[in-house]
Amino acid sequence: MFPSVSISGIPTVVTAALIAIDIAIRVVAIGIVPRNRRPSAALGWLLAIFFIPYIGILLYLAIGSPKLPKKRREKQDYIDSVIVGNTKGMKQLGDLATLPGWVRSAAILNRRLGALPLIGGNAVELLDGYQHSLDAMTDAITRAKDYVHVEFYIFALDSTTTPFIEALESAANRGVKIRLLLDHIGSARSVGYRRTVNRLDAMNIEWYRMLPIRPWRGYYQRPDLRNHRKLLVIDGSVGFTGSQNIIDRSYNKKVNLRRGLQWKDLMVRTTGPVVDQINALFVSDWYGETNELLTDVINVLEPSDLDDGLQCQIVPSGPGFEGENNLRLFNALLYSARERVVITSPYFVPDESMLYAITTAAQRGLDVQIFMGETSDQWLVYHAQRSYYEMLLRAGVQIFLYKSPYVLHSKLVTIDDDVAVVGSSNMDMRSFSLNLEISLMVCAPEFVAEVRKIEDQYRRDSRQLHLENWVQRPLWQRYVDNLCRLTSALQ
Repeated sequence: MFPSVSISGIPTVVTAALIAIDIAIRVVAIGIVPRNRRPSAALGWLLAIFFIPYIGILLYLAIGSPKLPKKRREKQDYIDSVIVGNTKGMKQLGDLATLPGWVRSAAILNRRLGALPLIGGNAVELLDGYQHSLDAMTDAITRAKDYVHVEFYIFALDSTTTPFIEALESAANRGVKIRLLLDHIGSARSVGYRRTVNRLDAMNIEWYRMLPIRPWRGYYQRPDLRNHRKLLVIDGSVGFTGSQNIIDRSYNKKVNLRRGLQWKDLMVRTTGPVVDQINALFVSDWYGETNELLTDVINVLEPSDLDDGLQCQIVPSGPGFEGENNLRLFNALLYSARERVVITSPYFVPDESMLYAITTAAQRGLDVQIFMGETSDQWLVYHAQRSYYEMLLRAGVQIFLYKSPYVLHSKLVTIDDDVAVVGSSNMDMRSFSLNLEISLMVCAPEFVAEVRKIEDQYRRDSRQLHLENWVQRPLWQRYVDNLCRLTSALQ
């Protein structure tokens, strides 16, 4: 007897089985997907699963968990306990009494979330210039005597970065210990990755891929959980961090070269006790990738180490932590602001909490300004962020678009005349939930005044977006922007 056949030619039993599986996927997803996930992200995943159930569920199984593997999170907890133990003397450092109450509150929040305290006795120099910051880092490496710790999301060998890499090699040859971390996917997607790897292998240094996706060697986790940090530490005395990767400012891609795109970044050079906090992040990530705990380079600071200088605090964040440390910090600062908020971010796709914090600040009568790029290298993110412009403009937020062909890649927030935050974190849900990031909070009016000069330059080189013009854009552009916005919630 032949099996019955449906109208489409597929056996009825197969059709029934597929329908049953389809329904089962949807029913199970409703109960599982929302667990410990923000509603917008849960809704995004449920929409994907309901519209394309088989593909949607496979994607969810592959990239649905926003956390690093349990063993990696346990390592983070352990290294945090080590850092807290080694910094317990820091709790008295920095004159908290001189700070506004809301700044003290933010510092306490950061300490509880990221283990590192607010600490005084620092100097921070802004490096606003792509080649200038590369030269400053290269020069610092040439002066190294003991060790150099290098950690960047993208690390590539090209004509622009050759002096930097040669300085590392020269330092290693004279006996300096070089430890280098690069993000596996971030660097592997760059032009000349194999050439870069071969050069690193030929040098007398230790280097590792961060969060490697190499299942044939037993390394696998959610592939879009990345280490997006950028930092450099020399001998524990000089540290660098910010938004810039070690690569040519065109990123060497044919499409970028054709469009004439050039990255505009911001780095800082630090001295003082905060360098040990930057180094603590490197030690944490090195331990995560190698199981080697570099206890000999974690300094224990006491109150006697405090000199006059800026009060600073490093805020680590990422899927290794229980909370979204950077998002919590930014929201706390936004709600505490009394006069002015200025945000610079190349990728601006906020979650609901940040969107409400920003628009509420504007509706409270504050001067709220956001700097973003007129152009971008990320098509999906670019259109997703455009979907927020109308709501921001209607709330009274001023939007400035940095003129192309430059990609404004700086990550910077200033609150009133009291606080500036600079680092690697974008104002998007990827940086809040999926990427390991580093943020430097500086609580000093004199530093904020220097940052204001950078913001003034951004404003001069930007065009302001106005609501009456923005709402006149073509209907198809609105459709594309809103469609891309939906994908931003898939975390």
